[in-house]
Amino acid sequence: MFTLKSRGKELPIHRPLVMGVVNRTPDSFYTASRMESEEDYKSLIDKMVSHGVDIIDVGGQSTKPGAEMISIETELERVIPPIDYIRDKYPTVWISIDTFNSAVAEAAVLAGALIVNDISAGSLDNTMIETVSALNCTYCCMHMQGSPETMQRNPTYDDVVEEVIAFLKTKIIDCRRAGIDSLILDPGFGFGKTLEHNYQLVKQLNRLSTLGFPILTGFSRKSMIYKLLEISPEDALNGTTVLNTFAILQGASIIRVHDVIEARQTVQLIEAIMKSP
Repeated sequence: MFTLKSRGKELPIHRPLVMGVVNRTPDSFYTASRMESEEDYKSLIDKMVSHGVDIIDVGGQSTKPGAEMISIETELERVIPPIDYIRDKYPTVWISIDTFNSAVAEAAVLAGALIVNDISAGSLDNTMIETVSALNCTYCCMHMQGSPETMQRNPTYDDVVEEVIAFLKTKIIDCRRAGIDSLILDPGFGFGKTLEHNYQLVKQLNRLSTLGFPILTGFSRKSMIYKLLEISPEDALNGTTVLNTFAILQGASIIRVHDVIEARQTVQLIEAIMKSP
């Protein structure tokens, strides 16, 4: 069993945790997830909490392929209000800030976030790891080849699974040297990977468990589902549930989703199967 530790608080992982996405960007690939108004994000947060969410991941910078970079000021304007709302209304829910900018990470953690979820694992901001260490919070390191602007321009690997594992091993060393002990690892589905790369990683996901830290997977309504099935993101919930189920059976500790109640039900059903005599 793993336990996340952040700023004097602990979150034991007795069962797979559900991380709900609060997306404050106006151009998300999944249009229903765009929470631009205060009423929208508050309603979504209330719904997620009522459905049993464990962690809420708040993001203000789009990370879809080809995404345009925004200013730090704009990103903060998008993420701090929902963090304030969660902290004040639901103090037991863990908050994650989805950012690769250390200044945003610091402001968000000081506002109440307990996890920094960095798609670049410090590669896009060379002060991120030392900032997280100083903040004494949990750090989620994700593998990404390239940057959001370039990651889907012909991603190439000799062995995608081996290279993702090697990258994450390096980041574990970097984080430990900086004094970060509470880590989450994310193989980065859809970030600098072809459809084939993604499914190679899914198939061999259990190999990441040997790294000794909780594994987070983010499949929710992504192109690896809707392109393969030739459907839209709006129709990709069933595919998301299938991949979440497989990931949990392969050792995933956290599943990052848009649809919290379906994810919680998935966890409950798997738990029931595993506990049955």
